Amino acid sequence: MNLRGLVSVSGKPGLFKLIGQNKSGFILETLDELKNKIVVNISTAKMASLEDITVFGNSSDIKLSDIFQKMKDAKSIPDAKTADGKVLRSFFIEVAPDHDQERVYASDMKKIISWFNLIKELPLFTEAAPEPLTEGGAPAIAEPVAKKPEPIAKEKPKATKAPAKSATRVSQKSK
Repeated sequence: MNLRGLVSVSGKPGLFKLIGQNKSGFILETLDELKNKIVVNISTAKMASLEDITVFGNSSDIKLSDIFQKMKDAKSIPDAKTADGKVLRSFFIEVAPDHDQERVYASDMKKIISWFNLIKELPLFTEAAPEPLTEGGAPAIAEPVAKKPEPIAKEKPKATKAPAKSATRVSQKSK
């Protein structure tokens, strides 16, 4: 499952695909049929990549992609809008049995189910996840970045002193 490039933006419903960046923010595209493009401000928007989201677990955090994979194999998925907390909790015990029941709220489960319903038909959902580029998670640079050559400092010609001008002026009159 390839969740790279899919983001959630706080204050905006649904999921978005990250398609670029400009001076003022990130350019996002909705995942619905309309494919609306919006720009979210870098300094004010809070975005979370689905690839990086984890759910609290009892022993360790559970990746969202692992939960989505189990949801894909589940027989039935409750409706996020109409299901009550007990139904959601029993479903989550099925797909993420090690989740921390005290710290994962019904609203979190509803959000995860609604996200799953948005992306389950996308081609990204069936693609294999890309391999991490480096051990530390930082992207590897294929080619070294060439530094811009520094300008060569030229010696400035030394300023020569101009002859001092006389403060008094001699005027000549011709007769």
